[in-house]
Amino acid sequence: MRNKIQKVYQALDEYCKKSNYKGWDPFDGLNSKLFQASPFKYSRFFRLAWIQFFKRSPINFRKLALVPKGYNAKGLALVVASKCNMYKIKPEETLKKEIETLANQLLELENKEYAGACWGYNFDWQARAFFQPKNTPTVVATTFVGFALLDAYDISKNQIYLERAVSSSQFVLNDLNKTYDSDGDFIFSYSPKDSTQVFNAGLLGVRLLSRIYSYTKDAALLDPCKKVVAFCAKHQQQDGSWAYSTLPYHSWIDSFHTGYNLECIMAYQRYCKDTTYQEHINIGFDYYIKNFFEPNGVPKYYNNNTYPIDVHAVAQLVITAITLDQFKDQKERINSVLAWTMDHMKSNKPFFFYQKSKYFTTRIPYMRWTQAWMLYGLSAYLYADFKLNGEKG
Repeated sequence: MRNKIQKVYQALDEYCKKSNYKGWDPFDGLNSKLFQASPFKYSRFFRLAWIQFFKRSPINFRKLALVPKGYNAKGLALVVASKCNMYKIKPEETLKKEIETLANQLLELENKEYAGACWGYNFDWQARAFFQPKNTPTVVATTFVGFALLDAYDISKNQIYLERAVSSSQFVLNDLNKTYDSDGDFIFSYSPKDSTQVFNAGLLGVRLLSRIYSYTKDAALLDPCKKVVAFCAKHQQQDGSWAYSTLPYHSWIDSFHTGYNLECIMAYQRYCKDTTYQEHINIGFDYYIKNFFEPNGVPKYYNNNTYPIDVHAVAQLVITAITLDQFKDQKERINSVLAWTMDHMKSNKPFFFYQKSKYFTTRIPYMRWTQAWMLYGLSAYLYADFKLNGEKG
């Protein structure tokens, strides 16, 4: 299996490299020059409808609607993290230079209008709960970029990567809004422009602060981390699951956001040396494994519905299992899911499809959502397998 994954990774990496790591995104419909030239761009209803049309359509109308390909900071961060994984397997100077080139590109995408370093998406984004103009920084994008910069720093020792990653803690602490509960625990908002209580977003902030703490030993980071984890732990259901957020129309339970939650709480435990929430991780992982992956390798999107099948969930399975030290125990399951995905969600070309519904497959090769995530997941698998078995695999 390792040899097959190695070949798929190399081909996908080459495909992304030829694209200069630029691409379309499921949510980039508002980048359409046609839409931006219309009066509909001022309407919340039409912005939401336009985005959903492009996101849900199995046919790619982006060229027709004049939607340009671009860099997405989160997608680029996943690529950097992928290459860092591969460098740890085989440290080569050419790969190190690639990492530094892409990390420098991340620095150029930084939003410098806030208390600390931060990053957003390269498109306007209308959600049900809020509207985010292009480049509005989010805790999600900032966390993935911060982690990628720290990965790049570990390899290159370039101090600017460490400095900007550490700076991002000030964005999380000072620019994001906080919602408190009656115990004084709280959760970070998704961005400075909303006050949503999205569990994976708040926990991703913890993941970033916790890792920064492992470099700086700044004790001021510990209390916010513990309060956010406590807030989210109280919202975990008895069966181990989490809804997406506290809002009534965010009540679904899905695979990869559940994986995020578990990964982030584990990162908090590891970096901050606090095992208070191990039982939350245990029941959460048990729920995750039993409810989102079929015996035949099919990765489910929701706890109560298989479709749409999404490769994002596949990549996150690998990351979650590795982070929770479950790679060895779950390797057979991971191999089954990856094998099914390569058979059913990969084109004859190197890229992976976006989603498979019950009736059709959306074959659009999105860069951030699909290709970058699979690069990250496959590279993480290869590095974990390398550590487990050595060169022979």
